[in-house]
Order: sequence, then structure tokens, then C-alpha cells
Amino acid sequence: MPALVLLGAQWGDEGKGKATDILGDRVDYVVRYQGGNNAGHTVVIGDQKYALHLLPSGILSPNVVPVIGNGVVIDPSVLLQEIRGLNERGIDTSKLKISTNAHLITPYHRTIDKVSERFLGNSKIGTTGRGIGPAYADKINRIGIRVQDLFDPSILRQKIEAALRDKNQVLIKVFNRKGIEVEDVLNEYLGYAELLKPYVADTVLLLDQALKAGKNVLLEGSQGTLLDVDHGTYPFVTSSNPTAGGASTGSGIGPTKITRVIGIVKAYTTRVGSGPFPTELFDEDGERLRTIGGEIGVTTGRARRCGWYDAPIARYAVRVNGLTDFFLTKLDVLTGWEQIPVCVAYEIDGERVEELPSSQSDFHHAKPIYEYLPGWSEDISKARKLEDLPANARAYVKFLEEISGAPMSAIGVGPGRTETIVVRDLI
Repeated sequence: MPALVLLGAQWGDEGKGKATDILGDRVDYVVRYQGGNNAGHTVVIGDQKYALHLLPSGILSPNVVPVIGNGVVIDPSVLLQEIRGLNERGIDTSKLKISTNAHLITPYHRTIDKVSERFLGNSKIGTTGRGIGPAYADKINRIGIRVQDLFDPSILRQKIEAALRDKNQVLIKVFNRKGIEVEDVLNEYLGYAELLKPYVADTVLLLDQALKAGKNVLLEGSQGTLLDVDHGTYPFVTSSNPTAGGASTGSGIGPTKITRVIGIVKAYTTRVGSGPFPTELFDEDGERLRTIGGEIGVTTGRARRCGWYDAPIARYAVRVNGLTDFFLTKLDVLTGWEQIPVCVAYEIDGERVEELPSSQSDFHHAKPIYEYLPGWSEDISKARKLEDLPANARAYVKFLEEISGAPMSAIGVGPGRTETIVVRDLI
């Protein structure tokens, strides 16, 4: 069976958890392929709300095998806390599989992340301070610690000593901070070995066997397209590849086995952290979107910046991911506006630009060009078919589909699992 990729088409926080959870009952494996606990998914089932940070959303579906792939960086303390929290709420986590090759976040990664961001002052990137960037940097520098290293105390000690030899010099001499003791890190991480051992597996082999056996595999990205380290609004990006290419490298599933790529796109736009945002609102409309949409970061608790739908961004996401479908979320949040602006292009230095500019400087200076669509006042949360939507809501969805470059195959009309219109089957 082919694999499916589900990813964010904007700056993250589009509602991927809801989409993954809806598909969860129809897939056999859900794989988180990149990122760390700097991201979060909120999933609502009945009257229960679950905030997930490292665990794949499929953990909430009893028949799904949730997998943390090799492309993820893991903070063991956060992961174990998340597992315990779900167990206490009656969720079975025993099927979880963790790649032997996933890299680990350590105390020195978190420390360096925080002090480096403070050191940047007004030039700060907006990192969450959870050590994700420094952990990926160590991975690329080939001095990272992997899950498998927890089970070889000698190798683990060598790697921690090698890492702290340089990092303590930076902490002490550059940032005027106290150095980190090797023994403290070693003892803490050896303590995680037995707790994590039941979950650790060769996930690349596992997923290959699953596909050969005819199983459905869903690859779940965190963050979003415009936070991709290669294709996002650099340097205001994450340290991994949330785009579809990252799904292959972060899971070990070859690209020829992926036949459908679903982009989650919000009916408006949000982002967290610093960086350009052409449609950002600083008025009552922005605050209204933030309030009605509950736009507070699941992981960070930071208020999200809010703005209108940006079609050039959506078209860019189609291009760099090869999107076959969109899943439009939070359409219900727009209920009550007399008219709804949609950014269809930008003005840059007096010229109309239809596509996302390749120059970061140009994107910083981009001004949105809007078209205005009539709004609606009817409650749409009970809609389960496209025909159930008010005429203006249908017209809004159709307009977004026409200018975004891929079909709107599903539409979220509320936060709950059932509050979704499926226009085209996603599997």
C-alpha cells in the first residue's frame, strides 16, 4: 500500500492533529518524521482535549501503531512525561515505537538554546528554547547522541564528554555561565535507558515490512512549510524539514512509496515567533481571530500572530510539497464577518507579484493585495456536507480552492473529531 504524508501548508499550527486523528481509524501506522517538542498538536475527542508534543497523533487511536521516526529529536524527560500523562488518562501507549537512530536533546542543548537566543537581543529568531536547534546542529556536526547510545554506557560517556569539551568552553567564556558536569548528564540519561527500551525498534525495517504487508502508513509532519529550514522564511525557521521531502528522510520510506501529500491549511493565517508575515493584522480583526480561534501555542503558550488567508503561500506549499489535497481547517472561526479579505498577490516595490518571492528581502517588504468576499453569519458547526454550508461559505471555499492550486478535500467546521466535511476521501 502507498504511504500518505500530512503536513502544514503555512507556518504551522494549522490543525494537523485534528486531521491526523480523523484519519487515525483508517491507517495502521502514524509516523512523526521530524521536529521535537517545540511543536504541538491539540486533538479533541468528545469532551476530552489532548495536547501532544512529541507523540504522533495516532497514539489516541487504539488500532494504530504510533512511530517516532529517525528524523525527530527527542527530549527523553518530555517524552516520558507525555507517555505517563496519557497512561493516567487511560490511553494505551504500549504500541509506541521509537527509532534507534532518532537523536536526543540533552540539558546542554536546552541551555545553549536559551542563552544564545537571549544573546541575539532584537535579532532573536523566536526559538522555543527547548534545545531543538542545538540538537540538530550536533546531528549535522556528527557529534549527536542517538537513542541507541543509551544502551552502551561507554559510547554514551564518550559522546557526552566530547560534546561538553567544547560546549562548556562556550558557556563559560562566551556566556559567562556555569559549565555542565559530564556525570550529571550521563547518570540522568542512563536512567532513561530502561524506561525507553520497550519502545525502541528498527523503525525503518518495521515500516517497510508494514507497507509490503499492505498496511496504510501516515507520515505526520510538525510545524509547517514556511518553517522548513530549506524552504521556509529563513532564518526564522525550525531546524528540520517539515516539507514532504523530509517525510522520506525522517522515516526511511522511499519517495516512490508516497502517493498522496495532504497539506493542512487554515482558513486564515497564523504564525508564532519572529519573521515576515504579509497579511498580519494589528487591529480588532486580528484580536478577534486570535480570541475566537483560540490562537495560543499548544507547546509555548505564546499568542499567535494572526492575519488573513494568503494564497501565494498556499500555492508555494503546493509547489514545494507536491500537494495533492488541502484540508481546510477552522472555517467556523470566520463566521460573523461581513466581508473577508483574501490575499491573492503582493505588491513589492510598486509591482504586483503573484508568487512567493525567492528573495527574503522582497518578502519582508511584500504588501498584500486583497480581494474581498462576502461573509456569513450562520452557525456552520453542524455542517457535514458541502451543501450544508451557507452559500457565501461555499463560495469562500471554492475561491480558495481555485487560487490555491489543489482541491479542498476536507473542511474543518469546528474543533471536534466529527466537525468535518469530507468532500473527497483522503485515503
